[in-house]
Amino acid sequence: MNVEPPPGFRTSGDESHGTRLILVRHGEAHCNVAGIVGGPRGCTGLTDLGREQARSLARRLGRTREFDDVVAVYSSVLARAKETAAIVAVGLPALDCVEDCDLCELHPGLADAMTWEQMVATFGGPDWDLDPTRAFAPEGESWTGFYDRCVREFFRLAERHGDAAVMLFVHGGVIEQAVKLAMGKPASVRLRLRTEHCSLTEIEIDEGRVRLRRYNDRAPRDVTAL
Repeated sequence: MNVEPPPGFRTSGDESHGTRLILVRHGEAHCNVAGIVGGPRGCTGLTDLGREQARSLARRLGRTREFDDVVAVYSSVLARAKETAAIVAVGLPALDCVEDCDLCELHPGLADAMTWEQMVATFGGPDWDLDPTRAFAPEGESWTGFYDRCVREFFRLAERHGDAAVMLFVHGGVIEQAVKLAMGKPASVRLRLRTEHCSLTEIEIDEGRVRLRRYNDRAPRDVTAL
């Protein structure tokens, strides 16, 4: 048993409890490679590399069994997240994956399935550093609206599942909002994270307090406690 310094000297947090949300970014998708806005129409699933990234994560989880305590699995409704969840499922407890649109990437509205060049030429593209409340495109979300939607979903899942571990197959933008929440940053902030495909990010929600447990974990090796 480790003996820790007194509270005034201690750098580590308290023992974990509350809801653990493990967020998995999807594997590489066709829309990522082609430069297409990947909403419900623009997302056509994973590339061959994306599927291998998901299989690699599944192999890790199958070896380590580090998430055998997961009690629920959720995915965004976008094809790249659903396909990743289906592949990684072999390394998880046998649970049905619940699809939830509130876990989707920022809703692109009428820009869905356009190339990025077409989107900018048609709608101009928002400058969220100047106005984070501006919609991505007509019928789409703003940056601050995206944050609010994700945060509501995180707390809703925490209320639903209590002191348990829950796995979410999501997107880089959703993970950025989770990290911002844990850091106590306002909705308008842009962290510009480089979250890797099929990486693991984990937050803990306990009585309204949020802690970041890991970010961008891509380790293929077995995970062991020291």
